[in-house]
Amino acid sequence: MNEPHRYLRIALVGVGIGFLLIYPLMKIWPSGWSWQPSQYEYEQMIVGIYATLGVFLLWASRKPEAHLSLIWFTIWSSVVHGLIMVGMVVIDPAERGHLKGDVPALLLVPIVLGFLAPRAVVPNRSENSEAATSRHAASETLATKGLQK
Repeated sequence: MNEPHRYLRIALVGVGIGFLLIYPLMKIWPSGWSWQPSQYEYEQMIVGIYATLGVFLLWASRKPEAHLSLIWFTIWSSVVHGLIMVGMVVIDPAERGHLKGDVPALLLVPIVLGFLAPRAVVPNRSENSEAATSRHAASETLATKGLQK
């Protein structure tokens, strides 16, 4: 199996499944995955956001090159979220268990995905449509000139 982006596809599946497992981890290992005191609304919000992102990462694993913006969003949002959590642990030493749970997991995601994700810019639809419009206008101009002769 020597297909392009093979390891990226595997990593996206792993991260996607990991994001889907956040709720069970919060219940099984609360000191590493759930902030204290427990806040039901916060937990549901985090679980909802990460479960949704997990599903989309699984979807992106089929054709990663078509979902680079989602992959890079995952990378940068994980960096930001992980660093914010490090700051919160420094402020509240009672939350130090997170340094062995969700903080390293959140910082591992961007390291792995950032190493594997392509950095090439893929033209977006508007650039393609502008180029097509330009080509269409040029062919119309040539056709008009051909009719005038």
